[in-house]
Amino acid sequence: MDTNKILSADILDLIFEGRNKEYGAYDLRKTYQKRLIIAVVSTLSVCLLVFLGTVLAKFVGPTKQTQILVQDVSLADVKQEEKKPEPPPPPPPKQEPPKVEITKFTPPKIVKDEEVKPEDKPPEQEKLEDTKIGTINQEGEKTDVVAPPVEQSTGQVEAPKAQEEDYDKEFKTVQIEAKFEGGAAAWQKYLERNLNSNIPVDNGAPPANYTVVVSFLVDKNGNISEVQALNDPGYGTSEEAVRVIKKGPAWKPAVQNGRNVIYRQKQSITFQVSEG
Repeated sequence: MDTNKILSADILDLIFEGRNKEYGAYDLRKTYQKRLIIAVVSTLSVCLLVFLGTVLAKFVGPTKQTQILVQDVSLADVKQEEKKPEPPPPPPPKQEPPKVEITKFTPPKIVKDEEVKPEDKPPEQEKLEDTKIGTINQEGEKTDVVAPPVEQSTGQVEAPKAQEEDYDKEFKTVQIEAKFEGGAAAWQKYLERNLNSNIPVDNGAPPANYTVVVSFLVDKNGNISEVQALNDPGYGTSEEAVRVIKKGPAWKPAVQNGRNVIYRQKQSITFQVSEG
């Protein structure tokens, strides 16, 4: 290379002076800046198109919105078996008084001997001493006093013993129900904050209402256990409801006769998916 061209020559020309520039390395280095600019511009163009497509899709296509509704389920639907009143015991059989021997009284008549009938003959005097005199003849006990009816003794009836309450069982109805610390409003706030309302949308749920009923036990110390979904609308809603209730804080236990008891609670959670 001429000494006059050294100061104005490119550094690549100096490096590849006297070498084979047709090999390819020279062209790659020579066009590197141009190719770098093209790559950066292309990347920015693609990113811009994706961004514009996302923005336009929000305005053009319908979007799904989700909302969570928390509703308490009353345990009144757990109907207790109504005890039918026991029928009163039948009355004791009626005791008839014992029959007393009675001899019919025959009034005296003055008739001829051949006209006397056998039934009109007066009874012998000896028989009248041991019987009662009446208008009919009746066989029975020989006594001068009518025996009173015999009363049967029913005996002493003991009052039924009161059954002792089992406070270790699961109670269906209680005097004071289990409550979340802070009341129903605090429980609803906890669920709404911790539930993922986008679960049904993320799993492809169409616009609709998806209601999950969750059952769980609150023990004597207020701890939650046996959390289970009583139904499954699908799209991950039941799993999400069970997950949030399981990790919830302790409750105030239910009270029966002044004692903490085990009580089953039910909670309804509705995921609303609507088109925006």
